[in-house]
Amino acid sequence: MTYKQTVDWMFSQLPIYQRQGPSALKKDLSNTLKLSQHLNFPERHFKSVHVAGTNGKGSTSHMIASVLQEAGYHVGLYTSPHLKDFRERIKINGVPVSRQFVVDFIKQNQSFLEVNQLSFFEMTVGMAFDYFSKHSVDIAIVEVGLGGRLDSTNIILPEISVITNIGLDHTQFLGNTLEEIAHEKGGIIKPNTTVVIGETQTETQPVFERLAVKLNSKIVFADQEIKRTLKSDLKGAYQTKNIKTVIQAIEELRLKGLKVSDSNLKEGLKNVVRNTSLLGRWHVLKKRPKVVCDTGHNREGLIYVMRQIKDESFERLHIVFGVVNDKDIGTLVDILPKEAIYYFCKPNIPRGKEAMTLKFDLADYGIFGEAYNSVSEAYKEALSKASSKDFIFVGGSTFVVGEII
Repeated sequence: MTYKQTVDWMFSQLPIYQRQGPSALKKDLSNTLKLSQHLNFPERHFKSVHVAGTNGKGSTSHMIASVLQEAGYHVGLYTSPHLKDFRERIKINGVPVSRQFVVDFIKQNQSFLEVNQLSFFEMTVGMAFDYFSKHSVDIAIVEVGLGGRLDSTNIILPEISVITNIGLDHTQFLGNTLEEIAHEKGGIIKPNTTVVIGETQTETQPVFERLAVKLNSKIVFADQEIKRTLKSDLKGAYQTKNIKTVIQAIEELRLKGLKVSDSNLKEGLKNVVRNTSLLGRWHVLKKRPKVVCDTGHNREGLIYVMRQIKDESFERLHIVFGVVNDKDIGTLVDILPKEAIYYFCKPNIPRGKEAMTLKFDLADYGIFGEAYNSVSEAYKEALSKASSKDFIFVGGSTFVVGEII
């Protein structure tokens, strides 16, 4: 198969949560463990950092990777989902996995993957770990896909675990309260291994502390320990919290023996995009009119984005907006500005919510706009209607951002 045929096979033949929803999820790690054994336990051949959380885990993972690259380490980075190309999920020092490796991995393991009915996410995690092992990375930064306890990445024994924050997202899988979700995400805490918590939250702090005591793990709350902040090329105001989490994570890695200077830390934070090729975080696409996209897609993520929009100077606000069909719109309506002009669209995946349905749902809450046949059409219409002094925001879903970036 060609690279395109290989990726199409991965998407179409096997379950993938981002496209299918609940049916793609497994209730245990047995498949991932089978694949690991089949591949000769690649995750045992490199050090790792495990990163979970409701918001900020992608940015935090990229920041940590960038800092360690500045320190001279050969750094693997596994994140999800991708915006444009599957290969974005698996990188070494910012360079995506080669098309040939993706093709060869599937070709060599296809019969095993089919017989054991591995999900898209399970096989992708196996591919990443195999790639990092074969290319002898010094350390890999591994972002959790969904939750933590039952996530396919949770077979690693990391140097440290990092949990950025907890919000009400994916409640149909992780629980309906912050405490329940914290328990699931806290499942990445390993025995006798430090865990860094990014944000102290009244509801979740006791959950993490109990898990740490049970596992004899050191627990550190970054927002309690780190009083300074540093500059980053990731410009979203919400990155301040992520930066503190990264500073604390690097402190803990230093205690584990990694050599990272203050200069490495500062330069790593300033050059995240250059070092890791990260896209979609308060990403400025155009200056006049100013166009910004951001992958924030739940209440907590969008609150920060909408606050930052309020700090911008503009005459009119245009919002190109689309979501997936399991998104609880009711949790977003009070933070979406009613004075904006909306361009509703459906992300081009099976789980995408129909634009007309989204239009009618939001009209019930006094949020009005027009529905368009595609993200591209909605974006073009916003550009045609906006003056040079206006502001256009594109978001609501990672998949919306992926179509215009």
